[in-house]
Amino acid sequence: MFKKIFTGLLLSLALLIGAALATYLYYWRPALAPIEPPAATAFSPQVVEQGRILAGMGNCAACHTAQGGADYAGGHGLATPFGTIYATNLTPDTQTGIGRWSLAAFQRAMREGVGRDGAHLYPVFPYTHFNLVSDADLTALYAYFMTRPPVYAASPANSLPFPLNLRPLQAGWKLLFFKPSSYQADPAQGPDWNRGRYLAEGLAHCAACHTPRNALGAELAASPYLGAAIDHWYAPALTSANTAPLPWTQDELYAFLRTGATTLHGVAAGPMSAVVHEGMGASPDSDIRALSVYFAGVAGIGQRQVDTDTVVQAGITRSQRVSLVDNDRGASLYVAACAACHSNSDGRPVALRPELSLNSAVSAPDPANLIQVILHGISKDEAMPGVLMPGFAASLTDNDVAQLAAYLRRSRSHQPAWTNLEAAVAQTRAGK
Repeated sequence: MFKKIFTGLLLSLALLIGAALATYLYYWRPALAPIEPPAATAFSPQVVEQGRILAGMGNCAACHTAQGGADYAGGHGLATPFGTIYATNLTPDTQTGIGRWSLAAFQRAMREGVGRDGAHLYPVFPYTHFNLVSDADLTALYAYFMTRPPVYAASPANSLPFPLNLRPLQAGWKLLFFKPSSYQADPAQGPDWNRGRYLAEGLAHCAACHTPRNALGAELAASPYLGAAIDHWYAPALTSANTAPLPWTQDELYAFLRTGATTLHGVAAGPMSAVVHEGMGASPDSDIRALSVYFAGVAGIGQRQVDTDTVVQAGITRSQRVSLVDNDRGASLYVAACAACHSNSDGRPVALRPELSLNSAVSAPDPANLIQVILHGISKDEAMPGVLMPGFAASLTDNDVAQLAAYLRRSRSHQPAWTNLEAAVAQTRAGK
């Protein structure tokens, strides 16, 4: 009996090793020859400018620029459940950047997740989306990065534990979760919808934040845009599952993506602020409008009828019911810290001082965004001109913030109460 078990284990191990070897060989890629860095004059100004706009749409600087570092010189740490991965240098430095990368090497990295040296890239780099980007757009991106000032900046070593630090294992991840494809327009949809989908699912990689992931870090294909926690924030659902009191209309989506604020939903803060202002700020209105058309379709707008005026007035009425009869600590904190700006007694919600009963952060299934804003506020560089909210991290305890958030949830939404709020506040404050 022992001999049969031992033989079976050996056979299983042999099959496992064989499958792993076959997978690696199937995904093996050779190193591509280095090139001499092309002169900046080799690229037309028009193509470079188009690349600049596309790099903004892809929000490339957010990951590839370290705090206080040179633009696109890498070194920014990306926290994952598996460890920290540091973004690489995209400047044309010949030693630490992409100065010796050919266009073919750049395209392969973007579409297949393979470096010039043949090593598999970790999927925190969203090649699973970038593989949809057209040849012309990749050429423009390459021209833009190759004309940036070269910066010598080696990225820190990743902090992935063994065996996750073995790049050949990424071949197995690709076998399970990556199916290279090109963008195919849907003839049943209009040009704006198709343009919006091309940008959203390709270079803008919106699903990378707004789609939940499995235990191996892959997006759940069956749950696109259903919302996900990311970097101590919450990227809300972009489908009809969104819990905002008022459905996002196409015009509201456009206003939010173009200006960073909307009267009926709130302001862009945290990572989304960078997407709107530092990323898509240079994008033409036509592309922002196309994104709003596409996501209006994703959310099924037009299938839900809502009386906006009734919902707005009901929300304002609830917000004005601030009662201290029950000696509610959260209500007291609201009166002391929030009511002066957020009580719109004239009955008209405004974007600069959003009505909290309409605010998406209050109705979201995850309290992260509301906690972040209470603790750290909204800086003058976020949201839109004229928006500034102080943070209360220094003046409110974790328990204070938890009680305030619980009160807002209870009095400003019809959603179930959040749980473990004080622990969530402590984790957010600590950045863990």
